[in-house]
Amino acid sequence: MIPPGPGTLLIADPFLQDPNFTRTVIFLCEHQENGSFGFVLNKKFPQTLDQLIDQADGFPLPVFHGGPVQQDTLHFLHVFPELIPGGVEVLEDVYWGGDFETVIDLIQQKKLDARGIRFFLGYSGWGNGQLIDELNEKTWITASATRKLIFHQRPSDVWQDSLRHLGGDYAQLVHYPIDPQLN
Repeated sequence: MIPPGPGTLLIADPFLQDPNFTRTVIFLCEHQENGSFGFVLNKKFPQTLDQLIDQADGFPLPVFHGGPVQQDTLHFLHVFPELIPGGVEVLEDVYWGGDFETVIDLIQQKKLDARGIRFFLGYSGWGNGQLIDELNEKTWITASATRKLIFHQRPSDVWQDSLRHLGGDYAQLVHYPIDPQLN
């Protein structure tokens, strides 16, 4: 287990029952003593970007549930720092945010490869000490993030592939039922 920090994946324990986080993987963008935040990588939102904002009309890019906090906010991760100014590097070559007007212009001009950008409604957040408590309770398994897992082409496989990425005993967790009483 690695300590939480920017660029860490939080992989939900197989038995986690919280409907917001069952079988999810969160990409942690920030972790400080007073709080942490990140985005759920593998829960698609039922609407696409063009259904949510007029400026993206005609571009049905997927949007993900970032988490249960401020679900009226739109965030994004990307790999285009040379095209999108103002992003914060969270992991080598992975950036959070930046100039949204530029993103819209690039989408409209078809200059962004959709495989290198992810949009999220809301985010996952923890207050002072809350994430550490959850880690101590074994709610989350931590791992180093990779670009391949963040921008996975099959988001529904991110949880399983993250555990396989860890290898060893963790790879066996993909076969565990959500409810241990079903064993």
